[in-house]
Amino acid sequence: MIGKIKKFFAEVVVELKKVSWSTRQELIDSTWIVIISSFILGIFIAITDVVLSKIMATLIY
Repeated sequence: MIGKIKKFFAEVVVELKKVSWSTRQELIDSTWIVIISSFILGIFIAITDVVLSKIMATLIY
């Protein structure tokens, strides 16, 4: 049992050495893209919500 666990972790280490890790600058750039995209999507959803709320309020009353 312990032999299997040791083998598993040894294989994990081998696989992690194969991973292509991003550079620090690539990580920072990707983070900014996610933040800006999230902000733009949030604004879009907020505007859509306000517009649809106004339309529904007009139709109901």
